[in-house]
Amino acid sequence: MEVVTVTRNKDNKDDKNLSNDPNTADRYDVVVVGGGAAGLSAALVLGRSRLRTLVVDAGEPRNAPSDHMQGFLTRDGMAPAEFLALGREEIARYGVELVRDRAVDVAREEDFTVSLAGGRSVRARRLVVTTGLKDELPEVPGVAERFGRDVLHCPFCHGWEVRDERFGVLAASPMSVHQALMVSGWSDDVVLFLHRVAEEELSDEDLRRLAAAGVKVVPGEVAGVRVEEDRLTGVRLADGTVHDRSVVFVAPKAVPQTGLMERLGAELQETPFGAYPVVDATGRTSVPGLWTAGNALGFAEQVIHAASGGYRAASAIVGDLIMSDLDAAIAG
Repeated sequence: MEVVTVTRNKDNKDDKNLSNDPNTADRYDVVVVGGGAAGLSAALVLGRSRLRTLVVDAGEPRNAPSDHMQGFLTRDGMAPAEFLALGREEIARYGVELVRDRAVDVAREEDFTVSLAGGRSVRARRLVVTTGLKDELPEVPGVAERFGRDVLHCPFCHGWEVRDERFGVLAASPMSVHQALMVSGWSDDVVLFLHRVAEEELSDEDLRRLAAAGVKVVPGEVAGVRVEEDRLTGVRLADGTVHDRSVVFVAPKAVPQTGLMERLGAELQETPFGAYPVVDATGRTSVPGLWTAGNALGFAEQVIHAASGGYRAASAIVGDLIMSDLDAAIAG
């Protein structure tokens, strides 16, 4: 376990709410679980608000396979690893601590107690879970190895970089029709490989839209991708047929990492992309004191959305703690 500890700003009122606690080394105003865009954004706002904050980061960002991220104003094209490194530098300026570890359990009494894989337990008055999700890729040879390079999932993330190339779309369900129609905005040469989806599962409206978009529909199971000189050059069917393609879009199965929130009894809602917590506009869950942001609350949250969500959650927490302390002072 690698622990990064930063000397605190002398102006930081870190001990305002913790001065009577003998275990302040392991007690925080807020613990943020997850050190991606959402978690770091939340931590930045919390640190600037003079709250003692800890970020627990397992170091497994969803966009790690990608060489670049797009659509984030002023950061378009930046490598995800560089983006996170800059974020960690920024939160350090405000006394936020970061620990390289994994949160394995959580409980709540008056405060939250978060247990880490390294054996440490930390307490927090408020908790932000930004653990994101994992992408489960289709079990087709070559797909996982090329993911983030020329096997892609999001045209908004990668469409410009591969515009006008020969696209293939690997169907995971009839919903893959939507993906094929969407990527047709970036190329006039799109083939939808039905893979294990039967032609009968496509509606008449699907077929009409595919035809209007110029998307060719190819039935038959996909056996793998062809790679030559470290570039994807085709899609191979089980019958041996190879279709020349330079890019393949897939729809990974989203697996939300909501285990910690479920342990606390957070209410979840089913969606076509998994079960996610029910939240208000700030990311507040049904559990008092628990917030979430980023892909932990939705499949389609891009980096810019995650950063915004982290900011909203943190600002709500700041107000919540201030009012809670004022109410306690009045009552006392």
